[in-house]
Amino acid sequence: MTTGFKKQPKGFATKAIHAGQNPLQWSSKSIVPPIYLSTTYKQDGPGEYESYDYSRSGNPTRTVLEKCLAALDGAEYGLAFASGLGATTAIFSLLNAGDHLVVGDDVYGGTSRLIRQIMSRLGIEHTFVDATDLAAVGSAIQANTKLVWVESPTNPLMKVVDIIKISQICNKNKVLLAVDNTFLTPYFQRPLELGADMVCYSLTKYMNGHSDVVMGAIILNSEDLYNRLKFLQNSMGIVPSPFDCYQVNRGLKTLHIRMELHQKNSIAVAKFLEGHPFVEKVMHPALPSHPQHQIALKQTYGYSGVFSFYIKGGLEQSKAFLQNLKIIALAESLGGYESLAELPEVMTHASIPEEIRKKLGINAALIRLSIGLEDIDDLIQDVENALSKAMNL
Repeated sequence: MTTGFKKQPKGFATKAIHAGQNPLQWSSKSIVPPIYLSTTYKQDGPGEYESYDYSRSGNPTRTVLEKCLAALDGAEYGLAFASGLGATTAIFSLLNAGDHLVVGDDVYGGTSRLIRQIMSRLGIEHTFVDATDLAAVGSAIQANTKLVWVESPTNPLMKVVDIIKISQICNKNKVLLAVDNTFLTPYFQRPLELGADMVCYSLTKYMNGHSDVVMGAIILNSEDLYNRLKFLQNSMGIVPSPFDCYQVNRGLKTLHIRMELHQKNSIAVAKFLEGHPFVEKVMHPALPSHPQHQIALKQTYGYSGVFSFYIKGGLEQSKAFLQNLKIIALAESLGGYESLAELPEVMTHASIPEEIRKKLGINAALIRLSIGLEDIDDLIQDVENALSKAMNL
């Protein structure tokens, strides 16, 4: 599909299928990597072992996944965690009491809650800024700032952050930059190539793609940061199970195919909504109407199935729309093969203080969609029928 985004380099699918998967590493020469459920490993002598001693510290099935994840971002290192928030917690745990964090104002509700209610209690200071305002990001950096955290596109308002320019600001101030790339995956965006120090993922979403695993990851090139994060992964115990690692590794094999159809379907639904009289505004970075459309064209290879829109009216209209969807399910999360819809104000972003939600524009009219892999005509008809019911209140 032609979208106007920059051309995807070749080799992604080959890496997704083969990186870390060499059958010769197993005595059985199994094409599919085995699931190692053992919690412990026999040692040659007290404290003498080659790779593994205890499964929290390392596991062969997890190693396969981590190598594959690193390859997809063109990186040296990958670390898998028990959840996306587990990965986020590890990154924030690089900071000490008295350190300062700059974070985009429009981020996942769980990330905002972690910063406001937990990290702040541990003495880590923070400033929320509109990360699309480069001057505001630069002004927010203080002498004790150690990390800038951004999403692009943001959740749920779909703002696109200029990662290259943000990374230049961070480099100038000797501050680390972490980018949550969950929405786009390394298939459509690779923040390390744009200057980020770390990439964070909720593997729960597109990377697994089947809505049956909760897991996260951090991808990076710095050996020093890798060693520090691996220490935290082990010491804090925020590790995934071998079976979950197997499932995500399996999901990666079709990531490139799934993302193309997610993109195609979401753009079609977004264009339909943009032309509908009962829709106030559509926020999809692939649309020329999006305020950061040109940045998206510059730094991404395409777009996923997630976008948001404002329905005309308020809570009653939103509820009527959501409750009259038949194919698209009312549920939190995103990135699975199935289409989902949600109301961020009372669902994924309910933990954000009301006055901040109001300031950001996360209100009763804002609906977030995660468009799946169903037939596009069925999805558009489902949306059209639900809007018709909402209009007739």
